[in-house]
Amino acid sequence: MLTYTEDLIKRDLEHIWHPCSQMKDYEELSPIIIKSGKGINLYSYEGKKYIDVVSSWWCNLLGHCNERISNAVKKQLDTLEHVIFANFSHIKAIELSELLCEVLPKGLEKFCFTDNGSSAIEAAMKMSFQYHYQTANPQKTRFMALTDAYHGETIGALSVGGVDLYSEIYKPVLLDVIRVQGPDCYRCPCGLNCKNCDAQCIKFAREEFVKYGNNTCAIVIEPLVQAAAGMKIYPPVYLKKLRALCDEYNVHLIADEIATGYGRTGKMFACDHAGISPDIMCLSKGLTGGYMPMALAITTKKIYDAFYAPYLEGKAFMHSHTYSGNPLACAAACEVLKILKEENILEQAAIKAKYFNQKITEKFSNHKHVGDIRSIGLINAIELVKDKNTKKSFDYRLRTGYQIYKKALEKGVMLRPLGDVIYFNPPLIIEKEDMDYVINAAYDCLVDVIG
Repeated sequence: MLTYTEDLIKRDLEHIWHPCSQMKDYEELSPIIIKSGKGINLYSYEGKKYIDVVSSWWCNLLGHCNERISNAVKKQLDTLEHVIFANFSHIKAIELSELLCEVLPKGLEKFCFTDNGSSAIEAAMKMSFQYHYQTANPQKTRFMALTDAYHGETIGALSVGGVDLYSEIYKPVLLDVIRVQGPDCYRCPCGLNCKNCDAQCIKFAREEFVKYGNNTCAIVIEPLVQAAAGMKIYPPVYLKKLRALCDEYNVHLIADEIATGYGRTGKMFACDHAGISPDIMCLSKGLTGGYMPMALAITTKKIYDAFYAPYLEGKAFMHSHTYSGNPLACAAACEVLKILKEENILEQAAIKAKYFNQKITEKFSNHKHVGDIRSIGLINAIELVKDKNTKKSFDYRLRTGYQIYKKALEKGVMLRPLGDVIYFNPPLIIEKEDMDYVINAAYDCLVDVIG
């Protein structure tokens, strides 16, 4: 006779193909069926607590079942659940656009609503291509992107991605993207220290701009943090120099702030660290606090005006999603912005971030297999290596990070590593006692697995 939880697991595995998973692994590690969540904690049907220190794929900004966001969605649900967004609108979409204009980098003021991060990237790429086509630059048909980039799983977004784990098998059907050697501050190709460098690695981008700038629509980047690559962090000066290159060659800078926006890096947007404004910014994840699927591709009036013409000129941006501007998602997103402002969330998170990084550094830095500790905001990443001196990685077949992940689940901590990079990217409301617990648990699991 199966228990209730065992029955749920059985029913799950009969039908569900879980994302980013080798389903055969589930024979050994069954799906954990979550009954409820509150704050930074998730609770299984068996009553076990899991600390969600990765914010359920980086989207949970203010904790599970946040009372203010929940009430905002409930209130909206009794008013309007959805309406076609072509030729119709609603107050929450208008309010959201106005609230975001108060905090976005200067010049970003036109909002294209989509329903997930990959779709926002696709919209931004199409927007950039069509802009150039309609402004007497039809030769601009290609895109640039950094090595080790990640921008989503749809074909266009996957094309500008550069992590082979996700894209290698699909290369025959992907766009021909110009790949720029990106910053790698742990294994610097220029042999420098990122703490005092001047982003000399921008030379790789400059070389590609010289060769292909005249044929390039846009370069797509994750500002400051290449998340799926293992939380690789690079200095703001790189963004400043890249912005200058884009201006010189009339190439759009598309900032993928899907994972880095909304305070994840210590400022509202990662671009704020560099004091630059992109031509198009893509937002999702923290946008609704992890409540509802929604994304935005936000652009300038200059780009918008290139599409503004009599209908018969054929210049309209014919891009749509059924759930564009969904009122429930907009209600959640409006409340998130109000909470961030009224409860001083970013200011408090900045204080917590200093404590978190200090404690992680103290705990992990002397371990013989910890090659690098990197942090920005509350994001902290620990790269494990076989040899600290040579920076040689562990054999990927050992799945070292995955073994640590399984151990951590036993201790009630959801780590979900990126290869052999153990990272923390918690909700901004995490408190010191939870930081202490997850740090100690992660370290104990690391020692259990690799000594």
